[in-house]
Amino acid sequence: MNTNKIFTTKRIALSGLVIALYTVIMYFTQGFAFGQYQIRLATSLYSLSAIDPFLIIPLGIANLISNTIMGGMGIYDILGGAIVGIVTSSIVYIIKRLKLNDIFIIIPIILGPGLLVPIWLSFTLNLPYKLLAVSLCIGQIIPSILGVILLKQLKNKVM
Repeated sequence: MNTNKIFTTKRIALSGLVIALYTVIMYFTQGFAFGQYQIRLATSLYSLSAIDPFLIIPLGIANLISNTIMGGMGIYDILGGAIVGIVTSSIVYIIKRLKLNDIFIIIPIILGPGLLVPIWLSFTLNLPYKLLAVSLCIGQIIPSILGVILLKQLKNKVM
């Protein structure tokens, strides 16, 4: 069997598990994941793209699915969430690729959702962009720290 193939059974299975895990975490935390300070613990999983960049697209799909199932703010939130997931986890991978310290992963996990989501939420909710950006960035602090902890724990096991 050629292990150099991009779409291995292991990667596809891992992608499905990550999508399911993201969705389940969002389901059980939706009480505070959609509030004023959107503390989305599931976004800590964006750190997994530092281990395998193949997970970048599945993480975007996971955000899309969770926003669809849990009643996001319409089509902008559903598609925008997918883009935010892909962009954020791509930047996480770039940080790993540049061999920067894992602590730098905090930055995209806070700023990706924190600065991109308010773009459509500001006109959907008719609230100022800056207000939403501050609120969302504050909400991403805990998930970003959890993401670094998760990455450090998994790197010891996987790499």
